[in-house]
Amino acid sequence: MPYNVKIEWKKKEDEIFTDKKYSRAHKWTFDSGIELKASSSPHVVPLPYSDENAVDPEEAFVAAVSSCHMLSFLPLAADRNYIVKSYEDNAEGVLAKNKDGILSMTKVTLKPKIVFIGDNIPTKEKLDEIHHKAHEQCFIANSVNTRISIVTGE
Repeated sequence: MPYNVKIEWKKKEDEIFTDKKYSRAHKWTFDSGIELKASSSPHVVPLPYSDENAVDPEEAFVAAVSSCHMLSFLPLAADRNYIVKSYEDNAEGVLAKNKDGILSMTKVTLKPKIVFIGDNIPTKEKLDEIHHKAHEQCFIANSVNTRISIVTGE
């Protein structure tokens, strides 16, 4: 099944471009019609050439890993008759040089905080087991070389 995203960028009239002093701001349009402002990260390309009020690819990557893990976790919890009231993750990605000296997203740490309700609450061991299985089933995690760790109970 194909997934489509349209990326649009245009040079501003007053920009030279070859001096590399051009805006990296652009637009992502998803097949659902949702549009997002996007840009390079200000950590990678300094202001004013980046837009700090836009999503950058590195943030989107971390969000995709986190979202995929959650979407794999929820049905596994339901299969075990655990009722999830809420799921929140303050995920963090690290941009660093990999073993080949190439700048890449080398690590993503997921920090899910899950609230369960009802009489059937998983033990720490059962929760870790579900996270492990969710990681194995996550399409995004299976598509990247980034080390992904899950920190629970903090």
